[in-house]
Amino acid sequence: MTEKDLNLITSKHVQQTVEEADLAEQNLKKVVKYDESDIQVLEGLEPVRKRPGMYIGSTDARGLHHLVYEIVDNSIDEALAGFCDKIDIKIQIDGSVSVADNGRGIPTGIHKTEKKSAVEVVLTKLHAGGKFGGNGYKISGGLHGVGLSVVNALSEWLKVEVFQNNAYFHQIYKRGVPQYPLTADGSTTERGTRVSFYPDIQIFETLEFDYETLRTRLREIAFLNKGLVINLIDERAGQQKSDSFQYKGGIMEFVDFLNQGRVNIFPSTLYFRNITEKNEVEIAFQYNDGYNDVINSYANNINTEEGGTHLIGFKNALTRVINDSGKKLNILKDEQKLTGDDVREGLTAIISVKLFDPQFEGQTKTKLGNSEMRTIVENVLTENFSTYLEEHPKECRDLIEKCLLAQTARDAARNARELTRRKSILENTTLPGKLADCSDRDPALTEIYLVEGDSAGGTAKQGRDRRFQAILPLRGKILNVEKARLAHILDNNEIRAMITAFGCGISEEFDESKLRYHKIISMTDADVDGSHIRILMLTFFYRFMRPLLEKGYIYAAQPPLYKVEKNKINNYFYNDKDLATYLDEVGHKGIEIQRYKGLGEMDAQQLWDTTMSPEHRTLIQITLEDALEADKVFDMLMGERPELRREFIEQNAKLVKELDV
Repeated sequence: MTEKDLNLITSKHVQQTVEEADLAEQNLKKVVKYDESDIQVLEGLEPVRKRPGMYIGSTDARGLHHLVYEIVDNSIDEALAGFCDKIDIKIQIDGSVSVADNGRGIPTGIHKTEKKSAVEVVLTKLHAGGKFGGNGYKISGGLHGVGLSVVNALSEWLKVEVFQNNAYFHQIYKRGVPQYPLTADGSTTERGTRVSFYPDIQIFETLEFDYETLRTRLREIAFLNKGLVINLIDERAGQQKSDSFQYKGGIMEFVDFLNQGRVNIFPSTLYFRNITEKNEVEIAFQYNDGYNDVINSYANNINTEEGGTHLIGFKNALTRVINDSGKKLNILKDEQKLTGDDVREGLTAIISVKLFDPQFEGQTKTKLGNSEMRTIVENVLTENFSTYLEEHPKECRDLIEKCLLAQTARDAARNARELTRRKSILENTTLPGKLADCSDRDPALTEIYLVEGDSAGGTAKQGRDRRFQAILPLRGKILNVEKARLAHILDNNEIRAMITAFGCGISEEFDESKLRYHKIISMTDADVDGSHIRILMLTFFYRFMRPLLEKGYIYAAQPPLYKVEKNKINNYFYNDKDLATYLDEVGHKGIEIQRYKGLGEMDAQQLWDTTMSPEHRTLIQITLEDALEADKVFDMLMGERPELRREFIEQNAKLVKELDV
């Protein structure tokens, strides 16, 4: 073949390649064309089923329970309007849930523009209801006004029953689609609405409703709506239980409930209320001898976890009133001034506002943005609290002296805190000497084991994967932070080691971006002492590094309880049930059982295989589902009142089948 022939072939090949490329590009453009035919319109409830997270937050257990709250919110609207005084929530034997109230009932007439019953409109149209203008509700709960329709869209089936004008109406839906029109069927003397539903397995990760989760939220709602009766019943086999909540004292009783077991400063909880045509403000608070504050704010029954204008108004007024009262009594001299942190130590407070048109902001839409509420709350607290302190000079003096003690302790803690700041770590490279750090520096890929004892810590250091696993041995039980001020806490070597190793600071200086590990794993012995050490750690995290729990960075390792050797092969078991099942299968002949009392009984390879290897280990993520309940439990179990712990043990002792002593 000549050079000319070769060039001709090459030229043809190149030309063919170019033509193929052009054709491929043209075909690609045809595939990715974008015109009016590509605009998808989701009709009715399709958007909810397509993107459920946009409407209920998630499709896990939290989203599942949110369905119940959405229906309850509608009943609460009737209560706020003055037409409902009782709500019954029932987990039925088949796992479905019903919510019934004795309000006016959803309107049953034919909607003028939709040409179908108002009940069907509410259940099949997003943003349809009595919350959007008109005279339906002046004040309503819920964030989006899409409650019933969203629950309908995400349920395998839903049944609505309305008792109204001496008539009984009903309608059934399947995955949001009505099976027949709203039907009148007989007469009744009842009034109200009952909605029953079964969540859709195609949507949710779990269909199992948790009684305690519902109980906690419904109790909170009862506190916020004075006098309202809320009944919760569980009819499931083996789980039958019930609770009834009614608090005639409203948020005053809420504060007393949160303050149980604490020594109070005021003889009784303070309560101030102001009502106008457009809004209502309720404030209840009490001081105790503790070192932590619990302040919860609500707007139209929504827990404003990110605060907002009403909370700012409360904090500003509280600080100003206490400082002014201190000056009048000559307790505060000249330029002496208490800060917000000083006046909030030991405070338990509930701020609840109800307003016509709430505006929510923030990352999770739980921050109240209405600017007028700041001034309104400030004025209510300033006027009433100033009068109270003037009329009760002894209580005023006791409170200000407590605030001064807090200020002195805070000044002492400031110096100790400086030693734990991330800045010092970077400048002086003063990571704890006993920390065996990992080589990787990407927090998303690294984890730190908090190991009980130097012996187990040494074994863990030998057995770990040095690339991404850090080990911090902790000697003995760390300080119980529930019983100590910050200065004392920061003097504790084990706590200082954890703060320094994590790198993110504590309290108001906490900075998530500086966290050095995204898995913080408590690895303690599988006995009573190990559990106590883990609780002490969790108490510290909850009080001073709460975002670690809120963001899911905290885990508990699960070391095995037993090693069973048969034919020179080791098997590990983490609970008695699994061990018993194994023994039933293989029999007892020729086996050797070892009951582990502590991590130190395992060698490095065994610890890796059972507790540290990502492929085989079991980690329990510890999250913060309910801050109010967590605060109460931590105070009860770790606080100053032993009688509360004794009562807890008596109530729960039956749950303990076997106790290692």
